[in-house]
Amino acid sequence: MTATDTALAATTRRRGVFVLLGSVQATLIFTLAAIAVPLPLIGREFALGRADLILLNAAYGLTFAGLLLFGGRLADRYGGRRALTAGLVLFAAASAAAPSAPGIGALLAARFAQGAGAALIAPAAMAVLRAVLPAPTAYGRAMATWGGLSVLGATTGNLLSGVIAELLSWRWTFAVPLAVAGAALALTPRLLPDTAPNRGRALDLPGALLATAGITLASYGLVVVTGAPLRSSAGVLVPLLGGTALLGAFWYAERRARDPLLPPCFLLDRRRGLALMAIALSACGTAMTFVILSLHLQQTRDWPPMRTSAAFVPFAVALIASGRAAGPLIGRYGAGTVMAAGLGTGAAGLALLALTGLDADTAYAYGLLPGLVLLPAGAAASFAGAAVLATYGVPPARTGLAAGVLNTAMEFGPTVLLAVLLTLGSDAWSLAVTAAALAAVALLNHRAERPVRAERSVRVK
Repeated sequence: MTATDTALAATTRRRGVFVLLGSVQATLIFTLAAIAVPLPLIGREFALGRADLILLNAAYGLTFAGLLLFGGRLADRYGGRRALTAGLVLFAAASAAAPSAPGIGALLAARFAQGAGAALIAPAAMAVLRAVLPAPTAYGRAMATWGGLSVLGATTGNLLSGVIAELLSWRWTFAVPLAVAGAALALTPRLLPDTAPNRGRALDLPGALLATAGITLASYGLVVVTGAPLRSSAGVLVPLLGGTALLGAFWYAERRARDPLLPPCFLLDRRRGLALMAIALSACGTAMTFVILSLHLQQTRDWPPMRTSAAFVPFAVALIASGRAAGPLIGRYGAGTVMAAGLGTGAAGLALLALTGLDADTAYAYGLLPGLVLLPAGAAASFAGAAVLATYGVPPARTGLAAGVLNTAMEFGPTVLLAVLLTLGSDAWSLAVTAAALAAVALLNHRAERPVRAERSVRVK
């Protein structure tokens, strides 16, 4: 075999690895979004109220976000492929159990288990990808595409779930994550490298317990907030205050730990912090749009699930087009500039939806369509730029950490921020507040931009 043939085979293998890992990553977010459109059907079948539907929508993200930091440490400690395999097994088992759920309790348990498996898979997949693409330029280019995969997964979840729910049943939506997990388990031994574990790193079990319990409890408290005053609900105050206290203890313990789960300095980088805020808010805005419009179109306009899914086709087209353009734009203008432009565009889309999208008498073409094009175009660009900035300069030994933090931000948005905004205000108010937050982060990022030389250092060439 010639050197050219060897190089071609290596390139083909790397592409195959990226396709496999990217499909798994997109499926994790597909699973997060897959029940948004069928929520009214699930609510009618199980006689659920709005608060129960919000909790069901957030259940997957609660364990996903709560366990991500520990999942990242496990990936760094035992190797990405081992952690990925363990997560896929749990994820597949939960996806197989969910369709047979006889009631809300069993369905919630399956969603919690899916999230736990996803918390192992997401950081492990990025750790394996880093091992396959060790060169900073190649890895940065992959991250620019990786950032858009999450929005693509969410969009696909919303589009397919409506079609599946109407033609078959909402229970069949779980067939997609089960099929992808099964295929990934079959291909992993043959396609993915056996990444070396880092036995020298401690697990930091105290930090892991504090972080997991704190994030989960605080997130749950925020998710179950209702319009009633907080002082009247112990079910809100206890987890909210308890989770906050545990997170404070976690921060204190990490400052004193020899090998902390999350080094405090990791989040103090200004550009990384803004990138994580951009990821959380962009994810919140896209998830909120799907939830609000899915309920609005079906409950207010009496649209069937399939027609509701079809309404988001322009969203998917704009998302794919923007995602394909994001990489070259980052190479030319820099990750920070593309992220800021995406945030501004997404803010404009949300603002339009807040102003015109929820009026039952407004035509789809000019009431919903403009916002459903601007929002995904901006979200894909902001995700791509933010993913590059959030992982730039991270050493290979801490790839799992970076992946855990990035995915935590990604899950925090559609889980916690979404639930809080939807329970504390009207739908239009929630969309408008999220638009304002996106615009504010874009402005902060613009003011925080370093000189052109530093900006060029994070471009994907």
